[in-house]
Amino acid sequence: MRDPAEASDLLDWYDRHARDLPWRIRPQARAAGVTADPYRIWLSEIMLQQTTVAAVREYFRVFTERWPTVEDLAAAEDADVMAAWAGLGYYARARNLLKCARSVVADHGGQFPADHAELLKLPGVGPYTAAAVSAIAFDDAQVVVDGNVERVMARLHDEHTPLPEAKPILTAYAAALTPAQRPGDYAQAVMDLGATICTPKRPACGLCPWRTSCAAWAEGTAAELPKKTPKKKKPIRRGTAYLARRVDGAWLLETRPDKGLLGGMLGWPGTDWLDVTLDAPVEDPPIRAEWKTVRGEARHTFTHFHLILTVKTALVPMERNASRGEFIELSNFSPSDLPTVMRKAFDLAQGG
Repeated sequence: MRDPAEASDLLDWYDRHARDLPWRIRPQARAAGVTADPYRIWLSEIMLQQTTVAAVREYFRVFTERWPTVEDLAAAEDADVMAAWAGLGYYARARNLLKCARSVVADHGGQFPADHAELLKLPGVGPYTAAAVSAIAFDDAQVVVDGNVERVMARLHDEHTPLPEAKPILTAYAAALTPAQRPGDYAQAVMDLGATICTPKRPACGLCPWRTSCAAWAEGTAAELPKKTPKKKKPIRRGTAYLARRVDGAWLLETRPDKGLLGGMLGWPGTDWLDVTLDAPVEDPPIRAEWKTVRGEARHTFTHFHLILTVKTALVPMERNASRGEFIELSNFSPSDLPTVMRKAFDLAQGG
């Protein structure tokens, strides 16, 4: 194995090619003394968990325009934040976002703690997020390892141990390269390298500042790394979503329990989501009505399973009461406030 490249090689490359991201202070500005806002760094890192930069940009803009400071976010209504998050997925992040913002305001005077150990105590802040905020916002020499960094380290060292088993090995490689000087820029530089040059498919090795030190490039194995343990086949679950509309146009919706999938989000009343190998979902309409089954199915993939929803619709009179949920006036209803799977059910109903 060749000796690892010096961090300075990568930082020189980053100074010229850093991505322009709305939460980032560019290296020239940092060198001039401009500091990063921990709130914006933390918010972006929470949004970016298992989500692409392209998907996050608009959500980040909306959040920072509506709630420009952590105090603003802490004071926000839960329902408003959950609605603004709708469509971004992994909704536990939104619940933890509010818990963390309120903890920063209540316990830290509205200032994110600079101490890495204190960051780890905040709700929803795990080792990766704490390291990223520490490095990027406070220039603390923490080891920041996301999927991009794992890929770069696996190739740099020609490491064939499959993920997730390789995680501690790749983290150790990353730690050995993390510099004491400019650790925030370095952390972003490795992530940029993985996102733009050392990509999952067809890496642009000819443009890489670490090419001559890359063991996988020397061995011709870059394209096949990192190795990954084959994923188990995702199970399929089925359920029914009930879309009831009152004659005045109001929709029957419910807020899902805080705990569990789509916790705290607005959605259509429905049945349990059961594995297709088990019994079929038991019909459980939220209101007495003449239900009609919409042609087609609403399909959505979550982290651990595929979901197929049968969509049923009904028009109900003003005086009829629902067993669960509440009618939302048409003027207060926006499909964009729904999580993706619920919006798919709505779109299917509108088309059917």
